[in-house]
Amino acid sequence: MLAAMPDSAPSPLSAGGTSSRDGGDACPGTLRLHRADDGALARVRIPGGVLSADRAGALLAVAGRFGDGELHLTSRGNVQLRGLDAECGGGPAELLGAAGLLPSAAHERARNMVASPLAGLDGSPSVGGWLSELDSLVCGSAAAAALSGRFLFALDSGRGDVDALGADVTLIAEDGDCLVRVGAADEVFRLPSADGPRAALLAAELFLRAARDSGAWRVKDLPDDVRTALVRAVGATAGPVAHRPRPRTAKAPAPGPVTAPDNSTPATTTTTVTAISVGVPLGRLAPAQWRLLTETARRYGNELRLTPWRGIVIPGPFEPPGSSTRSGRSGQPGRAAEALDALAAAGLITGPDSPWTGVGACIGHPGCAKSLSDVRAEAGAAVGPVGRLPVYWSGCERRCGHPHGEWIDVVVTPEGHRISHVRGEHRDPRTVVRNDPAALASAVSGARA
Repeated sequence: MLAAMPDSAPSPLSAGGTSSRDGGDACPGTLRLHRADDGALARVRIPGGVLSADRAGALLAVAGRFGDGELHLTSRGNVQLRGLDAECGGGPAELLGAAGLLPSAAHERARNMVASPLAGLDGSPSVGGWLSELDSLVCGSAAAAALSGRFLFALDSGRGDVDALGADVTLIAEDGDCLVRVGAADEVFRLPSADGPRAALLAAELFLRAARDSGAWRVKDLPDDVRTALVRAVGATAGPVAHRPRPRTAKAPAPGPVTAPDNSTPATTTTTVTAISVGVPLGRLAPAQWRLLTETARRYGNELRLTPWRGIVIPGPFEPPGSSTRSGRSGQPGRAAEALDALAAAGLITGPDSPWTGVGACIGHPGCAKSLSDVRAEAGAAVGPVGRLPVYWSGCERRCGHPHGEWIDVVVTPEGHRISHVRGEHRDPRTVVRNDPAALASAVSGARA
């Protein structure tokens, strides 16, 4: 099972100075807050998105005591706390540190790690060992403290989901081994599985050396020749090279029950419900919703996994393997159906038929001074039939938090709402809709279809 650092483990703030790149890296953290129009903002790194129920409760307590009470999920499986009082000082960091959510003051913004949220739950291998070891290695490396808040590690269970997110260093599970990818390179290097986390840290440290002259924050920002040399340097310390292009589409877990083959009944095709998956409309969770999710996790597997698609997976088991259960809606086993019904009643996405499926947006106005519109309200007003493609609304050209792969891009400009179809690096001709909510909703629905 994908597991976070044990709650009982000590988590003192590690010794270490301020990163030499702090002067230019404006990414917020828990020690360096960002000033937004709705108050200060803290971004809490959750490696792999994995939270125990107790740590989820600590996040809610900090949001309620110092912020607006809500929790916002990011496209990296982290949590943002908004509306923090300018006079909160070190209060949030103190509480988060006591809960084990801030194990290193020097590395808190370098702990950007996404992991396949269904790893170990749907028949794919667990990446929990990689996650725990990599987090420990990063926090123990003096050099890694210089990684920017943008640098990203990805741990893929072989599903190709987080491999498609364009991380700077990706570990991929395959046939009991580990494949290492640097940036978007088509080449991967094969290693014994146990060597993966150390290889990922080495790749990050080699990147920092390569980035000294260019000042690049991420692998993709390096000059082409420097990036090529970096990949070769990692390969020189790793195993055999193989050609494996990065997937172009990152697929989120489908909302609803998560099943895996039932190993207690060999030679059969039966499955068991190992987890439930829910989507969060616009990634924004009210206190009651977060509390219900936490209580649900505590009742079953005591774990929540925040996904890079602003959703949450709650591992079970929801039914013991081979047990006889009453049937819930759509034939789902009873306990999973009951949990999903309660979460649906709280306004979360629990099935593919929800009109909110695939709809995302940046914070927009009034939370962000750069936004030209209240895109969250506009996205809600334009919600219609479920589309084939996801749609993401951005209040300005920065397009913060936009998805990867293929989606419908809605950007507010001074001329109106620009709608385009994005497929990797390709963008179809654009449509601009000016000041007509009905026409905007129709154009977005048509583009998604």
